[in-house]
Amino acid sequence: MSASRLPIEYPDASAEVRLIYDDIMATRGTDWVNNYWKVLAHHPPTLRRMWANAKQVMGPGALDALSKELIYIAVSVTNGCAYCIASHGAAARSKGMTAEQFAELVAIIGLANETNRHAAALELRIDEQFR
Repeated sequence: MSASRLPIEYPDASAEVRLIYDDIMATRGTDWVNNYWKVLAHHPPTLRRMWANAKQVMGPGALDALSKELIYIAVSVTNGCAYCIASHGAAARSKGMTAEQFAELVAIIGLANETNRHAAALELRIDEQFR
């Protein structure tokens, strides 16, 4: 594995990166930073930008926290990102997602991907009622 893919642990991080790690931990109410952020730390401007974006998008808003995590899981499944499925699956479970909800979510993801592909392949015209 190249050095730029190895996580930068807190003791080895620059002062700038430690400030971002501290904010991640404070915002999430945890005592650790996951590998996504630790690898982005190789380029502090990207780490700073992505954390600010994630904090804003995943923070309080019109959608509740569990709904945001479920959407994140759905997109991650569709994109095939095992890391994001695991990370946001854990976050969703911590926000109350049950095994039944996860099973239903997976069924919806499968259905949506199948019907999306059908609609794209068939070049379906959009119904006037949907406009």
